[in-house]
Amino acid sequence: MTADTRIAVDIGGTFVDAVELDMTTGAFRFEKAPTTPGAPANGVIDAVGRLRDSLESVSLFIHGTTLGLNAVLERRGALTGIITNAGFRDIFLIGRGNVPDAHMYDFQYQRPESLVRRRHIFGVPGRLDYKGNEITPLDEDAVRAAAKTLVEDMGIEAIAVTYLFSFRNPEHERRTAAIIGEMYPETKVSISSDITREHREYERTSTTVLDAYIRPIFERYIDALRAALKARAFSGRFAIMRSGGGAMSADAAKSSPTQTVLSGPAGGLVGGALIAEVLERPDLVTFDIGGTSLDVCLIEQAAPMVAHEASLEDLPLLIPTYDIRTIGSGGGSIASMNLGLLKVGPRSASAVPGPICYGRGGTEPTVTDAALVLGYMDPESFLDGRMPLDAAGANEGIKQQIAEPLGLDVVQAAARIFDVSLANNVGAVRQLTVERGRDPRDFSLLAFGGAGPLIAPLVAREMGLKDTIVPLLPSGFSAWGMLGADIVDDFAQTDLTILGSETAEALDAKFKTLEADAARSLSAQGVQQGDAVMERQLELRYQGQEHALTLTVGATLDADELVQRFAAAHEGLYGHSMDAPVQILTTRVRGIGRTRRPTLVKAEQPATAPSPTPKAHRDAFDFAQRAMVSFAVYNRADIAPFSSLSGPALIDEGTSVTVIHADQTVAVNAYGHLIIASQRSDA
Repeated sequence: MTADTRIAVDIGGTFVDAVELDMTTGAFRFEKAPTTPGAPANGVIDAVGRLRDSLESVSLFIHGTTLGLNAVLERRGALTGIITNAGFRDIFLIGRGNVPDAHMYDFQYQRPESLVRRRHIFGVPGRLDYKGNEITPLDEDAVRAAAKTLVEDMGIEAIAVTYLFSFRNPEHERRTAAIIGEMYPETKVSISSDITREHREYERTSTTVLDAYIRPIFERYIDALRAALKARAFSGRFAIMRSGGGAMSADAAKSSPTQTVLSGPAGGLVGGALIAEVLERPDLVTFDIGGTSLDVCLIEQAAPMVAHEASLEDLPLLIPTYDIRTIGSGGGSIASMNLGLLKVGPRSASAVPGPICYGRGGTEPTVTDAALVLGYMDPESFLDGRMPLDAAGANEGIKQQIAEPLGLDVVQAAARIFDVSLANNVGAVRQLTVERGRDPRDFSLLAFGGAGPLIAPLVAREMGLKDTIVPLLPSGFSAWGMLGADIVDDFAQTDLTILGSETAEALDAKFKTLEADAARSLSAQGVQQGDAVMERQLELRYQGQEHALTLTVGATLDADELVQRFAAAHEGLYGHSMDAPVQILTTRVRGIGRTRRPTLVKAEQPATAPSPTPKAHRDAFDFAQRAMVSFAVYNRADIAPFSSLSGPALIDEGTSVTVIHADQTVAVNAYGHLIIASQRSDA
């Protein structure tokens, strides 16, 4: 066994995916195990154990986790307190006055219960001005009194420390953390200046609170998982995916768990960027459907779109994250009748109890049950035969709860479930393309996740996308993508200066300060100096605007050139530019530690194109004809590169099924990826 064997694990809402990759040959193995929400490490170790007993020869274990996300959604994080400036203890509770977009017309909307109770928030004397100069010294006795009350009297496990203008000067926050650490070494302390050096006190406070809230549970999870891996003789590098791309060491993740809360879909986007580059298809829409949700993101010029602010339970997070649209539309999405109308999602059957056909106690029909009724899934071969499906139960559940109320037969009702799910999915793709001025015909749809290949060809057909790409191992594609993730860390400093008011040398000096911070972080995570790359960015806006656009810049920092570039970007996005001063909002540096990417095996083109042979034929529902017809069924492993076939066809690979309708064709490229094209004249 080669010394450079890597394992990646991705936790989904229903299954844990584990991929083992030989970095020398590109050969991989894939296993799935049920997600264990109550003890997530158990599902991870179960999936890894199905790959191999000993991890002695594994050089890298990388993991995408939704632990922090779920802790917030389920309100099971640490009992958290806040220490802030006297007179400002209600910043976190007041927040912003806006109503979330999803509830814009909901006059009965109520905010979720706060993560921190008001009695657990203390203000202490001490102030800095907007430049970071000290106005009032920090009252250390007040800090000690607040910490004593929080920890000893209230049983607080974690404390978030956030002071006004600490992004300019972190000394008061650092001293507060030191005092608490001296008094209560076991109490977890998060300070805002260690997490984000950006303005907006509410957003900074929210980010720090979320960090403190999930830190204890995240640290316990990482320690437990590390011990379980060590018990299997693992001694390689242990890394965690970041929400905004790249990976970080497990120790770095423990000290900054907020960077991982949206890391679940990140692996698929890293893999998508590699596919875009290798296939020379720079513009993709990634389409990842798992058990509970659909995640959609744009890849343009072979790079996923990144945002510098996210939202979790309507709480802002000032962290870099992929600009992903997530909706509750997965294989486990529940179909139900509501006031005589069919609704699909966002409620999910999740891993427990799961769809009816899983036989784990689920009683409500789901998209997976509909797929079984429509003939797309073989109840005997699901998960390579390890998990037979209850077809009779799925039929009966849809019949009683959907078909009879609608006056339809079971097949028609299952097709209507797909219709509603398709409308939801098309809406998510439209948000990132049409609503942003992109023409869908310029993009290919990259389909992965357990249910992605099942539904994506319908979405591409409906929206007129260029084509659909189903990569090798679509069910485990997110895990596979993690194996090529670079080590990444982001550093930022709010600037608030007019572009051109300072010399290029002064701006360069600001970048160099951030680059030094990034270099230290990468070095601490084992990145050699020669493998480190620094990427510079400026967030710019016209003076007086609220939001900014991000430009990647190089060593040349000519103000006039940057103004012209910003005007072009502004006009491209909003249709106009302005004759106004351009303001630098934030200076950013992304430190990237390059790692070796997975090998993509490319086949030689044969003299004669191979002709795949179906293993069987099965009746299934064809959306091109809106009827049950005979589909040719192929094993994915039996379809060689450079072969082609026409629908209706089902391409089964045990953990996922690609559905090709009668008006679609499939070509297999040199890497073994399926390229699905529509034959419709309007596509």
